[in-house]
Amino acid sequence: MTEATDLAERAGDRDPRIGLRAVSALRRLLEQLEAVQVRSARNQGWSWQEIAAELGVSRQAAHKKHGRQ
Repeated sequence: MTEATDLAERAGDRDPRIGLRAVSALRRLLEQLEAVQVRSARNQGWSWQEIAAELGVSRQAAHKKHGRQ
């Protein structure tokens, strides 16, 4: 079982403490994955507008979040 799958299962736990910890860990994992994919897109020549469209945010929001990485 992968880490993400395990975390997703725990996010649905009846114990809120377990569920909330899993949600927090999933959030951190998603942020890391997003950063990796944005770097990959930029390395392949994607514009901030293209990246923003795929993320469902404005160009400015995408650049503000990932522009310094």
